[in-house]
Amino acid sequence: MAGAVLRAFEERRHLIVEAGTGTGKTLAYLVPAVAAAAARGGRVVVSTGTKNLQEQLMEKDIPFLQRVLPRKFSAAYMKGRGNYVCLSRLKRAEHSPILDGLDDVDYFDAVRRWSRDSQTGDRAELAELPESLSFWRHIDARSEICTGQKCAEYDACYVTRMRQRATDADIIIVNHHLFFADLALRGGEFGQVIPDYSAVIFDEAHQVEDVAAEYFGAQVSNFQLEDMLRDLQMLPITDASLNRELTRVANRVGRFAEQFWMGFAREARADEGRYPIVPGTFARKGHGGEIEATPLGDAYLALDGALQRMETTLDALREKPPEVENLIRRIRESRFNLEFIVAGDDRRYVYWVERRGRGTFLRASPIDVSTLLQDKLFDRVETVVLTSATLASAGSFDFIKQRLGLAPETDESDREGGGAGKTDELVASSGYNYEEQAVLYLPPRMPEPRSPQWAERAAAEVVELLNISQGRAFVLSTSLSGMRALYERVHGEVDFPCFVQGSMAKAGLLERFRTTPNAVLFATASFWQGVDVRGEQLSCVVIDKLPFAVPTDPVVAARQRFIEEQGGSSFYEYSVPQAIITLKQGLGRLIRSATDRGLLAVLDPRLRTASYGRLFLQSLPPCRITSDLRDAAAVFESELAGG
Repeated sequence: MAGAVLRAFEERRHLIVEAGTGTGKTLAYLVPAVAAAAARGGRVVVSTGTKNLQEQLMEKDIPFLQRVLPRKFSAAYMKGRGNYVCLSRLKRAEHSPILDGLDDVDYFDAVRRWSRDSQTGDRAELAELPESLSFWRHIDARSEICTGQKCAEYDACYVTRMRQRATDADIIIVNHHLFFADLALRGGEFGQVIPDYSAVIFDEAHQVEDVAAEYFGAQVSNFQLEDMLRDLQMLPITDASLNRELTRVANRVGRFAEQFWMGFAREARADEGRYPIVPGTFARKGHGGEIEATPLGDAYLALDGALQRMETTLDALREKPPEVENLIRRIRESRFNLEFIVAGDDRRYVYWVERRGRGTFLRASPIDVSTLLQDKLFDRVETVVLTSATLASAGSFDFIKQRLGLAPETDESDREGGGAGKTDELVASSGYNYEEQAVLYLPPRMPEPRSPQWAERAAAEVVELLNISQGRAFVLSTSLSGMRALYERVHGEVDFPCFVQGSMAKAGLLERFRTTPNAVLFATASFWQGVDVRGEQLSCVVIDKLPFAVPTDPVVAARQRFIEEQGGSSFYEYSVPQAIITLKQGLGRLIRSATDRGLLAVLDPRLRTASYGRLFLQSLPPCRITSDLRDAAAVFESELAGG
């Protein structure tokens, strides 16, 4: 793998690598990246799927290489701007009512004291404070509130300092969210954060499509409008009559915004989740064929008019301080995004609403990001390396390459002719001996997942499997309802400590599992990837159903419809490959070292009964497969004997 990455750098080509657990893929791409940065004189960006992996690279792998490699190199660590405190907003917040209670007063004082001494301004340093600070969004350094070099705190700004460290570095460590936020805004006055680079490596590259789609679309939320109104109140304007006019304008925007969001909650659904914005939400054809605004459409027109008046009032100021120019820019951007989403007439996008907590988010996401990525990334950056333990489906990279817009693999004549921008492929198999270390159990005679009998039979299988493994298991479900149903049926039938996702924060839950003998964790999506529990503590992974994407999810439904309209099969070209990659991620939680042993189980009979089941089995690690619980238990025999 290291040789393939080095060739990709030297020949200015793209590379896609599936690197199984235990291959040492991190060093296999870092060492060539260091060599390439030195040889080419350009920066190399490494983008990870999670902040945890970022921290591993910066705290473990990078310092190790800096000690042992003869060539010296520098590295910098960049997070999204929302992770950093904005010194300017923090000062303004001292005189603004942003705190919800007495606890927040103490927390705010702690943040203020910390900001004076911190070298990074990264909220991760506030380890003693709650993970969720209600006022953090009022003091963070996100791009839309930034006034750039016009800010009085520009030189002291933590984002400025972070970017300077990155400018001086050979290797820059970011995460996918920051990378694509930066890529979407690249060229803007305040948006770009990552310095220019000649190559990028994506670790956990199976996440790239979803993250890219999030940032190449449009979004408006009730939080954005609330922040604009709050910042309007804090503008440094001394003219009393102008302040009265701005207060009237702000009250008008606030009133119409509240009506709009309440109307949208009624029009969509009251519960949390993601729902499509269906045609006719804002305007419908009347009886005479004319277009008539719906009540929600009227609410939008009233809100847009109020925002326009706010924009016009601010724009009429003769001498605008930077805060006013920034606010005008944000109003215009919000109006543009709202108009784009409400119009909903660009068929390349899917329009949807997400309700999360007290937040309502209107979004427009590109259905297909392949052309965008080809234009903005693969055609402009000399070398892009994509790697993950799960990128191939049934031995082929066609799915991931098609979804991301990668050029097909070239023949030898293209290679000899230079082939810049073309894509090479490599499967770097795991060094683990799955045939000795793991058994895959497929229960006999399981009913179909939609059958009324399925839940009871699945719970009975889980109980038997947990008794064999003596707990020490993840029971992973494809839905929250499925997870809760299994937990309710199983936890009273076994003598092992049972934890369930949602009972505490993810990090705390994982720590409880690691430190509790014979524990069982019932979990869903967020525990299918990026979780590493080594040794005997995790000896069994049970997956309830094949993890097909929820067809009612608006983004999934739009992607499937797009493939069908192009004459393809959305099931075999999207649903099956995507589910295979997700299943491989879930099963990958078990064998994390050369000494791990354990039991894998998939309770979905379609692996055996459906025609597409063989595609899943071809994609899984080459371990023994059985439908006999006695054979499944054999994987623990050497352990029980003290081996």
